[in-house]
Amino acid sequence: MDEIIVLSSWNDRFWAWLIDVLLMSILWHRILTVLKMDALGISGALLLAAILFIYWTALEGYRGQSLGKMLLNIVVTGPFGESIRFRDAAIESFGKAFLLPVDCLIGWFALGESQQRLFNKISDTTVIKRTE
Repeated sequence: MDEIIVLSSWNDRFWAWLIDVLLMSILWHRILTVLKMDALGISGALLLAAILFIYWTALEGYRGQSLGKMLLNIVVTGPFGESIRFRDAAIESFGKAFLLPVDCLIGWFALGESQQRLFNKISDTTVIKRTE
């Protein structure tokens, strides 16, 4: 019997993203404290984006889920529900870590019902509700 793929809602994706950002912000703050860096400067913002990029690429490339996605029971997959590769995770994570407003706006307005961000489309990934 074929498994039905249910797309994750934007709401679930937002909460998973927020959980991840909050968790990684704790690590980011610790690094800033040790390095005596300014959190409000461009270098502080780029450091947080780089931490998020590495975090999402590693976890989503390994198991398709970040900690936030695990808590919300959603997963990043290929278009047919298959596991993604680290390359796919890196592409999809780049938009989320460095270009999120543009990534989401293009997804919402240009990709409509597919519920994909631009970088999901580029990486041929989708976020689905885990059904098992």
